[in-house]
This record gives sequence, C-alpha cells and structure tokens, in this order.
Amino acid sequence: MFGINVLSLFDGISCGHLAVKRAEIKVENYFASEIEKPAIDIAMKNHPEMIPIGDVNNLTEDELKKFPKID
Repeated sequence: MFGINVLSLFDGISCGHLAVKRAEIKVENYFASEIEKPAIDIAMKNHPEMIPIGDVNNLTEDELKKFPKID
C-alpha cells in the first residue's frame, strides 16, 4: 500500500507530521516549508524523513511541477 504525499506550509516543528503518524496514516513524502531554523532543527530531529523545502515564497513553478501529486 502506498502512502500519501503531504505538503505542509508554515510547518513549524512539524506537528502535522506527528498527527499523521499518530493516526497511523502511511506517508510516502512529507514536504515541509518553514523558515525558522530552530523549528526546522526540531522537526528534522523528530522526523528525519521529512523533506524540507525552505521558504514557500521562493518556490518556483518549475520546482512545484517536480513534486508528486499532493494529497
């Protein structure tokens, strides 16, 4: 069974990632946009499989087209 693809904007310490884990929802990719380094550090420590994408304002249309379908 495949998991879902998540795009979390303004992710903070990635509480959304914790929520899907606790709900036992399989996640294929968890993309997270956050700009605060302390929040990113905590999120990466707790969820090393997370894919940080930086500041959402800096994403280009070409970069977004490379993402899998977001659920």
